[in-house]
Amino acid sequence: MYFIIVGREVFLLTVETGNMSHECCEAMLQCDQNSVSSTKTRVLTSEERMKLQLQNKRLVSDHQAAKLELNAKRYWDLFYKRNETKFFKDRHWTVREFEELSADGKSQVPKVMLEVGCGVGNLIFPLIEVHPEMYFYACDLSPRAIEFVKSHPSYNENTVKAFQCDITTDEILKEVAFESIDIVTLIFVLSAIHPNKFHQTLENVFNVLKPGGVVLFRDYGLYDMAQLRFNAGHKISENLYMRQDGTRLVCFKYLYVSCVL
Repeated sequence: MYFIIVGREVFLLTVETGNMSHECCEAMLQCDQNSVSSTKTRVLTSEERMKLQLQNKRLVSDHQAAKLELNAKRYWDLFYKRNETKFFKDRHWTVREFEELSADGKSQVPKVMLEVGCGVGNLIFPLIEVHPEMYFYACDLSPRAIEFVKSHPSYNENTVKAFQCDITTDEILKEVAFESIDIVTLIFVLSAIHPNKFHQTLENVFNVLKPGGVVLFRDYGLYDMAQLRFNAGHKISENLYMRQDGTRLVCFKYLYVSCVL
């Protein structure tokens, strides 16, 4: 799913999603229906429905789920210890999918961008080549990921400031000034955060966004193939899963994000 948030309205660019979960349906009842566009619902096959039902045979215990939340930073740090800079490919596609980041999107007044969940820099470093006039902030929950960013040959503090930060808290304001950012990107970030923290996360993002600024994000849609691949023993709660390495994945419909803003 590709999105752009302007003001506090969510606009869908492309989508591959399915039916809303029970939580999403409840949330929709509380939303302003006029501010949200509807999309075509994906119909699951009988085989896919069976896969989802089998996931309920054995759930992650409450104790283990609490441990996953408490140690989220540790699990992501271990992820980057194992994979270093080899796991994700450079995200050159962002300049094609988001016109705000395209080569034609240069402005006379250089823009400032914040990437939340920057990992090892697979988004910001390709963007620096396209937009050398911009200034970039880059943050990640994992201190090890930030070390990799700072060790990149293209890292220059005149162009980039990278720092460790938990975006679900107000730590971001220690590094980035209030209402100072033109563009915020959240690329596969919300899906790694517990849904109970979506609202606070987005509030923290809006605190640093300039009036008229935009939030660009891409993430896993409800009933994405990544969700259907999980076996029993990995489901924490509705649409929330534990990976083998302790990191988590939540799949959601974009209407859900509209409702938590």
